[in-house]
Amino acid sequence: MIEVRNLIFEYPGHRAIDDVSFSIETDSVTALVGPNGAGKTTLMRCLCGLERPLSGDIFVAGIDVIKDPRRSHKTIGYLADTFGLYDELQVRQCLRYAAEANGVKNQIDISVTQTAERLNLTDRLTQRVGGLSRGLRQRVAIGQAIIHEPRVLILDEPASGLDPEARHDLAELIKILKVSGMTSLVSSHILAELGAYATEMLMLRDGQIIEQRLLGKQTESRRHISIELLTANPAIAEMLSTRPEVHSVNTDGARIICEVSGGNHTQQRLLATLVAADAAVVNFSTVEQDLQRSYLDSIRQRQTK
Repeated sequence: MIEVRNLIFEYPGHRAIDDVSFSIETDSVTALVGPNGAGKTTLMRCLCGLERPLSGDIFVAGIDVIKDPRRSHKTIGYLADTFGLYDELQVRQCLRYAAEANGVKNQIDISVTQTAERLNLTDRLTQRVGGLSRGLRQRVAIGQAIIHEPRVLILDEPASGLDPEARHDLAELIKILKVSGMTSLVSSHILAELGAYATEMLMLRDGQIIEQRLLGKQTESRRHISIELLTANPAIAEMLSTRPEVHSVNTDGARIICEVSGGNHTQQRLLATLVAADAAVVNFSTVEQDLQRSYLDSIRQRQTK
């Protein structure tokens, strides 16, 4: 659905995007993560055809965004980190304006009604946007981004400033949009919430993609194991890193997280090896690899190289 090849973008004196290439599959929710200044917003604006890169290629739903940005806008919904709303307009007027601006020509009233229902804004249609709460304003902004039924939705920090209930509603909406066939790219610093709906992680640092990985349930052939020892023991972690079935080892005090290939029998043999080595194991269990842990593990691995 999204394909980027050798993308370079420069501000005067600074290369914000440095030879980036990646692809995103249809019906996925990709979490774009990285520290402040990594280039996330610049990358998103390039994907939407709002910034012209120095070089490279961008294709969204088969459309060349750089050569034909106007056409690409019909298939992309974009919510900027500082979303723009007209405070003096009613919610209905904002949605109608967005529909017409994005090429909705027929049944605009039906599109407005359906979008309002999807975002629980039906009883707010006649209210002025300037009088709404932050959470409701965010819903209106998302409504403007999806009213033309885009195939790709790009959200830059959509949960910023929202209360816990509004953040939960946002997560549920993104899940619903995925089921309806919409592919989403979402940037946020709230990794735990991204992990509730993201299917993959795209990690950006200093303008470069340093990792892209799938997220989800453990498989029988590859699992993350948590090993808690009575006390921290670097020798045990070193021993684990030499074993062929262990692919990554990260320590946090007396706790070791490692990625292990093989099924239950392999785990049983690994535990037996630890006991034989007098490792003082107090807990040995499978853990789900959530987005936040995945991100932090990637950072630790890079720091130790």
